[in-house]
Amino acid sequence: MTQSINSAGVQKGRVVKMRGLDEKTPDQADGLRRMVKDQMNGLQEEIVEKPGVAGQGFPRVVAVTSGKGGVGKTNIVGNLAIALSRMGKRVLILDGDLGLANIDIIYGLHPEFTIKHVLTGEKDLKDVIVKGPEGVSVIPASSGLADLVHLTQGEKLNLLSEFDGLEEDYDIFLIDTGAGISSNIVYFNAAARERIVIATPEPTSITDAYALMKVMFTRHGTRTFKLLVNMVNNEAEADLVFKSLSNALLRFLQDISLEYMGCIKRDDHVPKSVKKQAPLLTLYPKSMAGKGINELAERFLSKGEDSSADGNIKFFFRRLVAPK
Repeated sequence: MTQSINSAGVQKGRVVKMRGLDEKTPDQADGLRRMVKDQMNGLQEEIVEKPGVAGQGFPRVVAVTSGKGGVGKTNIVGNLAIALSRMGKRVLILDGDLGLANIDIIYGLHPEFTIKHVLTGEKDLKDVIVKGPEGVSVIPASSGLADLVHLTQGEKLNLLSEFDGLEEDYDIFLIDTGAGISSNIVYFNAAARERIVIATPEPTSITDAYALMKVMFTRHGTRTFKLLVNMVNNEAEADLVFKSLSNALLRFLQDISLEYMGCIKRDDHVPKSVKKQAPLLTLYPKSMAGKGINELAERFLSKGEDSSADGNIKFFFRRLVAPK
């Protein structure tokens, strides 16, 4: 099911303020700001004109996100990656909750280097990628580092540029964002080409999912979202969540496409796998939640990529604007 309506007046471009501008004299700073603004506006126009297609040298870049914590997002990412890998896809995960390492806990990894070493310039991105279970690759986050929670605009752009050169190595790139609407989370969602929003039947989860989509729409002009409902007792409960969010978007935002990706039922095997620091699909492949993950993977591949452009700078953006 997909729901969409029309409205206008969405802000599409954002001006980049590079680090160090304030250290210049006023005239120098003004000149640099104008130069950066002109360059970024031109880059955004090129991206809209050349959207790129997954399967033609471009991996599908998918942010898995949520408005509220505790909805099972990281578990879904870790197991979805395994399901996709079993289907023959080369999968890379970015643990996008940069100050809290989560994926390595789910996978039982103990990485020597993390995204922190990339941001500080100590390592190249390829140097910190580690192999997880069943061939899944992981870019691990750092745990307990508050300075990574709010990256500067320059650091965000530098991080995006680090991904150039990886596009031939992977078919699918999953970003496990943090929960909420902080700067990093919104940025990773805008830089992805697809977004899967995870929600549960809890009222706070539904309202926070709506808030996340509202922020993405009003700040970045993002109009397309996919919804997965987790921890449900039955499919009827998941349908109610989808209808509730669809109605709210239709009434208050409009021009938003919300695609229903199904649900994953509540399953006691999930917390058991977390305690054992091993993926659900490895320990309990025939569990109810495991079946839901496999169905999600099949549905995800069957639907293909949503290649709509919104004017935001994306992962692999240098490849997107490279001359043919």
